[in-house]
Order: sequence, then C-alpha cells, then structure tokens
Amino acid sequence: MSYRDQQKYLDALKRFESKLERKELEEYKMFVKRQKDDEDFDSISMNRLKDLHDKYVKPVDPSKYDHFFKKKEE
Repeated sequence: MSYRDQQKYLDALKRFESKLERKELEEYKMFVKRQKDDEDFDSISMNRLKDLHDKYVKPVDPSKYDHFFKKKEE
C-alpha cells in the first residue's frame, strides 16, 4: 500500500481515538509514530490498520437523505 492510503486510514481513525480499546489505542499510536518516520507499513501492519478502520469507520447510508431532495407533490 502507499503512503497516501496509510495517511487516509490514520486520519479517519483519529476521530475515534477516544473509543479505541487499550490495545487498539497502543497499536494506533504505534502506526502514527511509524507514519511520522515515513515508514511504509508491511502487509501485516496494513491489514491490522484496515481492520481497525473497518471496525470503527462506518460508511454513511445516503438513502436516508433522499427525502430532502425529492420534490413535494401537491
């Protein structure tokens, strides 16, 4: 994976730092330190970062906003 992907995942997880469990928080901080040192993550670390991202960052369902953009019928 590229440096850009690593940064994207870490930025998204930053909002959930207070919700992370102790072990996950330690891993997250380690990932941030490695990112600052301009290291590329190995495949195991990148998979772990993706798992953390998928666990906490949920995509928004855009269909629940459809009623705001529909024309009102008279």
